[in-house]
Order: sequence, then structure tokens, then C-alpha cells
Amino acid sequence: MEQGIGLRDAATQGTYKVQALDRAFAVLDLLGESETPLGLAQVAASLQLHKSTAHRFLMVLERHRMVERTANGKFRLGLRLFDFGNRAIEQYDLRDRAQPHLRRLVAETEETAHLALLEAARVIYIDKIEPTRAVRMITRIGASNPVHCTSVGKAILAFLPPERSAEILRRVRFERMTTRTIASMEALRTELDKTRRRGYAVDDEELEEGLRCIAVPVLDAQRLPVAAVSVSGPSFRVTAQKLPAIANHLLQCVRGIAADMGYVPTSRGVRSALSA
Repeated sequence: MEQGIGLRDAATQGTYKVQALDRAFAVLDLLGESETPLGLAQVAASLQLHKSTAHRFLMVLERHRMVERTANGKFRLGLRLFDFGNRAIEQYDLRDRAQPHLRRLVAETEETAHLALLEAARVIYIDKIEPTRAVRMITRIGASNPVHCTSVGKAILAFLPPERSAEILRRVRFERMTTRTIASMEALRTELDKTRRRGYAVDDEELEEGLRCIAVPVLDAQRLPVAAVSVSGPSFRVTAQKLPAIANHLLQCVRGIAADMGYVPTSRGVRSALSA
């Protein structure tokens, strides 16, 4: 009988530890999604925790440099997460396999190429290669942007299964980055339909004025998008007339990446959309 109680207690303790981990990650997610540092009361209210509980989590995360406190006592993500992110990116096989293809793409288009992944309702840039010509992109590896106003985000979203796409769309906040930014769910769905039909996505000065980007997804063996590659440049160089030609260069790039990753050639769906 005593043994049974001990097992029950151990199970309860294990459940509590899992809950504690879930809540710690919820704190990190909350701080990561906020554009400004948050106070203790804001963290507690947002996660429906008692202040004392939220305070304990924040103290542990601060001790491990996962979060840091600003001069006015608010909390933001710590630089240790940046170190972890850089290490993860360095170890990510996709980035290594993609680099030769990205370099070829940059040589062909003479514009900046990005490789990006989807994370919640944002995209994270895991690689960037620039041309030697003037007017370059002011972006950095490890940075993220909202999914609804980026070509890489729309390229991935458009080719996801409907249920997965719907799950992500529910989290989109429709932040206005420029006057051209998509500002409603209806407009975004229309743009995703257009992306599926033509096989590539376009950011037409939606993230930054004067900047136009075009992207194509990297598809795995199940024809699901695992990443996206984009070509970006000033709108006076990346003109609407050049988009189909750039899209073809992008298609060759992602097909090469997929082949080197060991995926069965599955870009047929994207290719047929481009040729339609």
C-alpha cells in the first residue's frame, strides 16, 4: 500500500514538472511575441498565473539568462537564447545543403537570397547570401518577420495542408508594416490562393517600402513545405516584369535543395503552377 502511494506521488510530481516546463515555455513564447518588454503583472495576467508563480518562473529563467530585466524592471528575452538559436542554425543540415544552390541563385539573379523557416505565425531567416552590387538588404540571420507580409511566409502557408494553414492563420495579427501590407484575413486568403495558382509568392513592398521579394517553397517527400527560398531587391530592379523569370530560377534552386536533402523530387506541384 505504501508502495502504491509512493508511485502515485511520483506520478503527480512528474506531472507537475511537465506543467512547470510548459509554463516556462509559455513565458518565453509570450516575451518573444511581444514587441516591448513586459512587466510582472502583464506576464501573470496574460498567462493567467498568480503573480508569485509568474515571478518564480521569471527568476529561474533570468538565472539561466533565458530572460533579462530592463532598467525599469520589465522582462525581455535573454541573449542566451540568441546563442542557442545560432548554434541550432549552424547545426541545421538544410542550411548547409542549401548554400551552394543559394549562391548559384544569387549569381543568376544578382539579388539577395534568403532561406527561411516557419515558426508559429512568423518566419525565421536561417541563411542570407548577398550579391556584390550596391543596394543590399538590411536583414540578418536569426531575425524574424510576420508571416502575412513576407514572400517566404506566404509561400510556405499556401502549400501547407488546409488544417495546418488554418491553425497558423488564426494567430496572424495583421500588423501594418507599410501602406501595402495585407490587413485582413480575406485579403490574405485571396493572396494565398493566387500563390498556389502561380506557384510563387510575392511581397510587393508589404514589409518594407521600396522592397520587392518573390519566394518558392522547398517541398519534402510528402510534397509539404519545410522552408522557402526568396529573392529580394529594390523594386526598381525586381520589377513585376522580371518576376516569372526569377521564379524559374527559384524553382531550379529549391529542386536542387530538395534533391540534396534526399527528398524524392516533389516540386511537380509548384512547377505545374508556374507553367499554368
